[in-house]
Amino acid sequence: MKTRIISAAVAIVVAIIILLLHNYFIFPIAIAAISAGAVYEVIKATGFIKFKLPMIFCCTYAALDCFSYVWLSKLKLMFFNEKFIFGIFVVAMCIFFLKEHNEFKFTDFFIMIAIAYLVNYAFIALLNMNLYQNGLFMIVITLCGAWLADSGAYFAGTFLGKTPLCPEISPKKTYEGLIGGVLSNGILFLIIGIFYEYVFNGAPVRLYMLFICGMLCALFGLLGDLTASMIKRQCGIKDFGNIMPGHGGIMDRFDSVLFVAPFMLYAFSHSWIFI
Repeated sequence: MKTRIISAAVAIVVAIIILLLHNYFIFPIAIAAISAGAVYEVIKATGFIKFKLPMIFCCTYAALDCFSYVWLSKLKLMFFNEKFIFGIFVVAMCIFFLKEHNEFKFTDFFIMIAIAYLVNYAFIALLNMNLYQNGLFMIVITLCGAWLADSGAYFAGTFLGKTPLCPEISPKKTYEGLIGGVLSNGILFLIIGIFYEYVFNGAPVRLYMLFICGMLCALFGLLGDLTASMIKRQCGIKDFGNIMPGHGGIMDRFDSVLFVAPFMLYAFSHSWIFI
């Protein structure tokens, strides 16, 4: 427990520093490192790490795609964008596939591309949020929506939980915990929205939509968590990594973000939240 608390405290301090510097190049660099690390962990867990060069291609693609926001956010080098980077990545994977086709099968080819693209997609969503005028608020509430619903579900499940939700995947989760997590996340979004608008004099928000989005984030976060748990179960591992002692790897902390971040970007970009 002591190790978990110290590890969490260090992570929180680092996260606050990165968020405070969200308007500087440090933010996309940090997200690039997190994305590349998450891609590496999934590739390692699924056994594809034996293909060294494709593994490097996947991690490099994830890092470079995020890092490109250093210049794209300033409207420079627009030709060197995410589509161009993804195209180069696919070409490199194709060349390796043709060269090593006896060992590197088409299933390996498609799965590794899918891992790199889908995992990185969520982190790109965070970088896209940062381009908006209220970007910091968008990023913070998204991360809260992904991470704090689990706390509400934990307390509700501990005191009221009786009905198992998915015992084969996550034995401790209950329907009562799910309901508690959904409602507490909606309330949390309301509180954050009120503080942002009236205490910090931020942009006016639609509080009822924040409440709805908070509840949906709890569901999407659970979906990400259960999907990651199923991958770990099928791969026969407990954690994706050990970069955070007592907490696991990057993917163990960001599995909920994979679904929440794209959803929240969609909500913000379609004016669901701000008036």
